[in-house]
Amino acid sequence: MLKVLFVCTQNRLRSPTAEQVFADWPGVETASAGLGHEAGQPVTPELLRWAQLIFVMEPVHRRRLSARFGAHLGAARVVCLDIPDDYAYMDPDLIALLHRKVTRFLPMR
Repeated sequence: MLKVLFVCTQNRLRSPTAEQVFADWPGVETASAGLGHEAGQPVTPELLRWAQLIFVMEPVHRRRLSARFGAHLGAARVVCLDIPDDYAYMDPDLIALLHRKVTRFLPMR
């Protein structure tokens, strides 16, 4: 089972959408978290140790993740999706964009 973590700033729109969209993907277990101080589910060292593949939404998330949690990333691969904070939770355009950018990194259906 591939353990996938989606990260954005507040864990309210993009990363929870991604977690939900890929929750039923065969061979994948998903979680989401945020790097902001007010994040619904903050990034923790435990979550990072759990994850094998981490998707961040913007380059700034990759920088913050490395700066604050670099020692906890282990062998996890970090992929930047370049998805701006322009979408509502479960926005159909966001879902389509996530499918285009994420599925190539996941096990085949």
